[in-house]
Amino acid sequence: MSGVATMPRVRGKLTPDAPLAPLVWFKSGGRAGWLFEPADVADLQDFLRQLDRDVPVMGLGLGSNMIVRDGGVPGVVVRLGKPFARVEVLDGTAIRCGGGASGILVSSSARDAGIAGVEFLRSIPGTVGGFVRMNGGAYGRETCEVLVECDVVLRSGELVTLPVAALGYSYRHSELPDQAIVVAATFRGVPGDSVAIQAEMDRIARSREESQPLRSRTGGSTFKNPPGDKAWALIDKAGCRGLQVGDAQVSEKHCNFLLNLGSATSAEIEALGEEVRRRVKDSSGIELEWEIQRIGEAK
Repeated sequence: MSGVATMPRVRGKLTPDAPLAPLVWFKSGGRAGWLFEPADVADLQDFLRQLDRDVPVMGLGLGSNMIVRDGGVPGVVVRLGKPFARVEVLDGTAIRCGGGASGILVSSSARDAGIAGVEFLRSIPGTVGGFVRMNGGAYGRETCEVLVECDVVLRSGELVTLPVAALGYSYRHSELPDQAIVVAATFRGVPGDSVAIQAEMDRIARSREESQPLRSRTGGSTFKNPPGDKAWALIDKAGCRGLQVGDAQVSEKHCNFLLNLGSATSAEIEALGEEVRRRVKDSSGIELEWEIQRIGEAK
């Protein structure tokens, strides 16, 4: 790990050898070489400009759709906190959101402003930065349908604004530059009635509660849905419901969710996912693709 003297001075919080398990939903995994929580955009820009070019940088949101491997993450993990969680109403249909704002905050702010069309963000357990990068979606909608543009700090420290057309969106994927950090995004919906918007948000919340193991240590949706199929159905058909590797388990409630029953290592969780992929391939001939990000090094 680099010594403290090699790190740029910051106005935010810079922590060496920082445990990441408490920051991710699975509650497993190793440490970050450094965890940086910038005070504002300028603090992030200055830090990246001065940081040795050979040190890798990665953004971390709520850690909901992520396996941090047990050997940890080298370099710097950037986590956007409260200074990046603000939401501003621009006009009757548009809102500008910080990269650290949650899907719940974005959809609730839109509701209060009478802006419909972004209710689905209520169901994405992450932050603006994460679902802009991964084209997060649910209930038949995707981020790319409501995103106008995003502000991104590149690894060089340069701040650029990218229109949605520049992001090369596809299913759960974007072509955002490697190591870039999304610090803000503008979403556009349509005029709506706040009561009706809340009713739709409530419907989405009930549906998630009924069908997904939300109160467990999980990473959310594990595998991408193959074209014309559902990952959970293929997993169930392959006999994987309830399958375990150590303390990692395929959810009984929703087969496309993996659970940490208490003391699972990230290696066990990832091994379980690979065993599910193997069984689905044997059963259906379909090769499931990971939706969950797997980052860092094995122990």
